[in-house]
Amino acid sequence: MSSVANTDTRPLRADARRNRERVLAAAREALAEHGLDAQVDDIAGRAGVGVGTVYRHFPTKEALFDALGGERWLTLAEAAGPAFEARDPWDGLKDFLWRCAYLHRDNRAWGQLAAVAPLGLGRDEQQELLRVTGELLKRAQKSGQVRKDLTAQDIGMLMCGTCGVMQTTGDDRWERFFEIALEGLRARTSGRSRRA
Repeated sequence: MSSVANTDTRPLRADARRNRERVLAAAREALAEHGLDAQVDDIAGRAGVGVGTVYRHFPTKEALFDALGGERWLTLAEAAGPAFEARDPWDGLKDFLWRCAYLHRDNRAWGQLAAVAPLGLGRDEQQELLRVTGELLKRAQKSGQVRKDLTAQDIGMLMCGTCGVMQTTGDDRWERFFEIALEGLRARTSGRSRRA
């Protein structure tokens, strides 16, 4: 999604601010339910405003969706909190990745976006997600449980691939794929078979 710069820096009136927040809340709901097929007239109806009000705040549907984009990355980054408390670094990393996968499953637009637009590096919110993912990954690598050659970007691509499987199958088969993929993150030990 492309960012649309807002050149008007004047603060919004209280009623305009409320309308903008209602539009964003309605867009969150519509995107979670209908994905990227959500329509502006449906969003306006949910918000209790006219379509013109939506377009006054967001000149295009893409601009509206982009305004919510940062929330996605921050929500995913915040899902890492409990993982840092886990005694076992691998369990912490794995639990975090499962939480992220379920967040994408439960929000249709998030799953669609991840499937078609791999993790970019431009937004501060994306950088925060990469930072916390990298910290959890390093903990697991230091414990010897995870491959040393992995990066946070690799994890992002794994999540994008998983969302692609979610979109393709439309059922719970993605969970088996994800479990197999997570096992591929594990460090090889002498007790595991190696394939040439």
